[in-house]
Amino acid sequence: MKTLSIDLETYSSTDLRKCGVYKYVESEDFEILLFAYAYDDDDVIVLDLAQGESVPSGVASDIVCNKNVTKSAHNAAFERLCLSKYFNQKLTADDWHCAMVHATMLGLPASLDAVGKSLGLPEDKQKLATGKALIRYFCKPCVETKINGGRIRNLPHHDTDKWQLFKDYCKQDVESERFIKHKLDTQPIPEAEHQLWCWDQRMNDYGIKLDQDLIRSILNCNDKVELIAKDELKRITRLENPNSTAQLKGWIEKQEGFEVKSLAKDNVIAMLENPEISNLTKKVLELRQETSKTSIKKYEAMERSVCSDGRLRGVLQFYGANRTGRWAGRLVQVHNLPQNKLGDIDIARELAAEKDFDLIELLYPSMSDVLSQLIRTAFIPKEGHVFAIADYSAIEARIIAWLSDEKWRNDVFKTHGKIYEASASQMFNIPIEAVTKGSDYRKKGKVAELALGYQGGLGSLKKMGGKKMGLTDREMSEIVRKWRSASPHIVEFWREVQTAVENALIDRTIQKVRHGILIFYKKSMLFIQLPSGRKLSYVRPKLNGGSITYEGTDQSTHKWGRQDTYGGKLVENIVQAVARDCLAIAMMRIDASDYKIVMHVHDEVVVEVDKQIAPHALKDLQNIMALPIDWAPDLILTADGFISEFYRKD
Repeated sequence: MKTLSIDLETYSSTDLRKCGVYKYVESEDFEILLFAYAYDDDDVIVLDLAQGESVPSGVASDIVCNKNVTKSAHNAAFERLCLSKYFNQKLTADDWHCAMVHATMLGLPASLDAVGKSLGLPEDKQKLATGKALIRYFCKPCVETKINGGRIRNLPHHDTDKWQLFKDYCKQDVESERFIKHKLDTQPIPEAEHQLWCWDQRMNDYGIKLDQDLIRSILNCNDKVELIAKDELKRITRLENPNSTAQLKGWIEKQEGFEVKSLAKDNVIAMLENPEISNLTKKVLELRQETSKTSIKKYEAMERSVCSDGRLRGVLQFYGANRTGRWAGRLVQVHNLPQNKLGDIDIARELAAEKDFDLIELLYPSMSDVLSQLIRTAFIPKEGHVFAIADYSAIEARIIAWLSDEKWRNDVFKTHGKIYEASASQMFNIPIEAVTKGSDYRKKGKVAELALGYQGGLGSLKKMGGKKMGLTDREMSEIVRKWRSASPHIVEFWREVQTAVENALIDRTIQKVRHGILIFYKKSMLFIQLPSGRKLSYVRPKLNGGSITYEGTDQSTHKWGRQDTYGGKLVENIVQAVARDCLAIAMMRIDASDYKIVMHVHDEVVVEVDKQIAPHALKDLQNIMALPIDWAPDLILTADGFISEFYRKD
């Protein structure tokens, strides 16, 4: 097939980064400025649409209706949606290739600039460094000044030299993208993954409806709550700016006589739990919490990103987590929404919708906490519909039990499925009936299951809440020992994967691991082929003594560099990747059954269904998610679910 490589430079007064591409192209002043393209290895042509040039009819026809021409772009969703607006015709993703997805599939960075650098592209093939300044100049509104004559936008004739540089920059992007694609095509995107991406694009195009009245009501209320809290803070502390972290830390240190290292969320919570702190300082810290609820920012993101038809689009990025292939949250970050623990959340929601915040204040201890818990409920189905929400039950625990052949665990999932109780029973050698809900044994079983499956130790138990449970270091160390003793096959699986990786790097041979997993080295990449056939990629791996390293994005700093890994961490990657593949298959089956998935979060699907068939649809969804998978016929999957008028956790 012929390939048409494309890169666009555009203008819109809407902030692309903050509002997303769907809202960006909706702007009345949106336009394509430059259109660079090339067929296969032909010369790159730059069309100056801003100065009257137009797209040739043959190129337009290939983009709009020729399925035999593959349209290729880095972050192809952007070009596809911009061109949909330009041609006034909805373009589907079926005949598009996304170079960004291709790069992340191979463990490379997402941005074009970073991909080029990580691949060591020659200077003439790399993205030009001048691009950011030129984009700021031509693609965004500018500030009115006397020097620029009071204009709010820079046009080509305002600086012809810069405009020529901008055209060169646009042309170079196509050169870079095409050169990178040739390199990546040695490991092409599997057809199944391409089809999954096409489905993902359809889901994002459809979007999810927002309750805009509720959002506006809550934002107005929050403004008042924050204003009252700030005034109270000022009155108590007499600080010029109590929002200043430095000033507030100094005030607390003077009051309490100890150093305050940070006013981050966890530190504030820890100080509030300290019985030696004065009531006045506690009041100040509580007010600080009221004024710094980051969750309110999600309402703001919803309000600025929602499209004109009331739907929010583009909240999920395909292959956003390139270590496992899972989706990543965008705009509103649906993967880290605050939990809703209110038993009567429907009442709180109704009161907020009716703007009865005085009654909310009377009924609940913290207004900001209620507003935070209501975030999920801003997602609603279209009229006449409800949400059928279903998620896999303990999917990671099921997968690691299956992969490691830990028989007693697989037996648990074949029967009652109570893994926390069963884990405590195995660890402490007591009957499972003795592990009751709320008991210390169950709590220990739960924290152990959540913390220790991927070679975690004492530190993992602490991070997962062991210390807050009142467990001592000695008790937690004993739990680690007992858990590993109770699950020897999982422990062996960590070793097996680590040894296989080491052997693949030393001998350059294909290592066979259980359940069809293959580990091998090829062209400066370590590949872990999953039971599904999909491959995880680790760039330029090295073995130094007993340490395995590779090049990747640091999860804390988000910078590209050398990362350490080990058996348990690799097993975590494998388990989460297999869970992703299970979800992907389930979602494609759900879609094939004519159900409309509007969003998915972790291992959960949110489906918009007609009210009349909701109970039947929910059962159908749960059955579909529990169906056997060809490459894992003995993996036991089940799904729980419920029906709701709005999005929430059950």
